[in-house]
Amino acid sequence: MNEQIVVEKLRELRLSGFIEGIIEQRTSSRYADLCFDERLGMLVERECMRRKNQQLERRIKSAKLRFSANIESIDFKVERGLSKNLFLELGTCQWVKERKLLILTGPTGVGKSFLACALGDQACKLGYSVLYSRASDLIAELLLAKTDGSFKSLRSRLAKVDLLIIDEWLRDPLEATHAREFLDLTDDRFRTASCLFASQLPIPNWHQRISDPTIADAILDRIIHDASRLELNGDSMRKITSTQKNTRRFAPKAN
Repeated sequence: MNEQIVVEKLRELRLSGFIEGIIEQRTSSRYADLCFDERLGMLVERECMRRKNQQLERRIKSAKLRFSANIESIDFKVERGLSKNLFLELGTCQWVKERKLLILTGPTGVGKSFLACALGDQACKLGYSVLYSRASDLIAELLLAKTDGSFKSLRSRLAKVDLLIIDEWLRDPLEATHAREFLDLTDDRFRTASCLFASQLPIPNWHQRISDPTIADAILDRIIHDASRLELNGDSMRKITSTQKNTRRFAPKAN
């Protein structure tokens, strides 16, 4: 069997990494001294790496992260109450493995969404499935699914996500109907899959943002007891990184 036929067979098997490796080994002299087993092992490793990278790309795409963030891009020097050691520990995603929750709170602009996406990116890299959504968008999607007949499918899909990131949690008060949807969601995921809640509001203020006190009790009971907490403070990152912060402002001259 000549080389062209071998390549065609590999292409049929969708082993493109293997093909790339063969072409590289054929055109480079640095592989000449390697034995068959060594060269074969390198081809297999290349194909495995290609598939892992492809799977990672799919996980990141499916996660729909708001920011292209990663742990390496986080500035731990900014004063906002962010412990580097604690965050790096969260970056191991042991809490995702243990199906626990994380609550990330702090004022507007302190970087909650970016940090949440960085953890989501890290979870993808460690092989977990992730989905990011604003709370309002998630509610809208759940309500729409109830009207178009896809609710069962959506609920099943959400239940299979290892880490669900809910951003802007309780930015808007939850009406009773919306609160029931979140209650069902938190109940489905209780100790079976992880959630990350990012909110401007301190936890003691959460209850009053949910219109039905009974449902509020039930939702919070499923969230706060198993959750790690990361409370941030400080100035807005938009203010800190603004290119206009040193620009003088001039009032228009009077005629």
